[in-house]
Amino acid sequence: MKIALVSPYDFAHPGGVANHITFLYKELLKIGHQVKIITSYSGTSDSLENKDIIAIGRPVPIPSAGSIARITLSPTIFSPVKAILERENFDIIHLHDPLYSMLTLAVLRHSKATNIGTFHAFQNTRTPWHLVSPLFQRSFNRLHGRIAVSEPAKRFISRYFPSEYNIIPNGIDFKRFSTPLPPIEKLYDGNPNILFVGRAEKRKGLNYLLEAYPLIKREMPQSRLVIVGPETRKKYGALAQKIALPDIVFTDYVPNEALPQYYQTCDLFCSPATGGESFGIVLLEAMAASRAIVASSIEGYAGLINDGVEGILVPPRDIHGLAEAIVKLLKDEPRRREMGLQGLHKAEHYSWPNVAKTINEYYISIHNRLKCEK
Repeated sequence: MKIALVSPYDFAHPGGVANHITFLYKELLKIGHQVKIITSYSGTSDSLENKDIIAIGRPVPIPSAGSIARITLSPTIFSPVKAILERENFDIIHLHDPLYSMLTLAVLRHSKATNIGTFHAFQNTRTPWHLVSPLFQRSFNRLHGRIAVSEPAKRFISRYFPSEYNIIPNGIDFKRFSTPLPPIEKLYDGNPNILFVGRAEKRKGLNYLLEAYPLIKREMPQSRLVIVGPETRKKYGALAQKIALPDIVFTDYVPNEALPQYYQTCDLFCSPATGGESFGIVLLEAMAASRAIVASSIEGYAGLINDGVEGILVPPRDIHGLAEAIVKLLKDEPRRREMGLQGLHKAEHYSWPNVAKTINEYYISIHNRLKCEK
């Protein structure tokens, strides 16, 4: 079949959805489909190396759920989108966060293919969706199949657009994160490493981990906190200086290909996010690397981690609880090892070949149903 994967977000600024689409694209090609990616793009056309990426529309940054979404808002995009769809004649069009940009709305408006939508977002704060959802109902109705990446994502979108949703989770590059690698030398000196991986966004909760670190140091003086994420030093460096403790290591941006080595060099992974997470890719990456986890007991995380099995869940914003859980696991290597093995077994189910196979089966079932209805 000929399939289009549509991203509402700027492909020049990779994020969770863009990574999801990129891996799904590769797996669908392996299955034997023809696949194109339709996306907005702020870079130059000659910087796109992949001939299967169709760049259309100039994205603009707007605040969204504690983050920044770079999406296309111009209504002039409808005409070129129509021309692209007529030229390509897709069998399946798979739109990600299909109601979030003018690009996805334009594709839905002009699509004559089988339309599948995946809803990634989850927000635990009041949003304007209750006011604007009636304006998007017609577009929503043009979806023939609807996927949510988790129960929290399903509950969120169902609040405004009640319907039947098939839950198909995000995937990870399981083989890359689970393959043993040599440790990072400068961090491999016998002292325990606590790892944080995430963007410099308030909802990621890094400030709570930094505030918990003095309590951890009191019990584990040799411990080290390793912080991986773009602009984390810029946003949290002053707080780290105020804490005035050694062994806080900011790496800032780390290429995706180098991330597995950081996970495997750490003794414990911590994600103290405060909310707004529909899933937990970083948790799965740590689990694939056989690392025990301390994370917040928010909805998107509690669906992945069984408390006391693959890790320990603590209430969000609980500095003392966070420190206590980290210290408990750092002092108990056998328990960390057992949690790591449990996480490894679970993470394998989320490998991209497994997830893509499930998505492909969903495509076929919806596509065949529509053919029968005609």
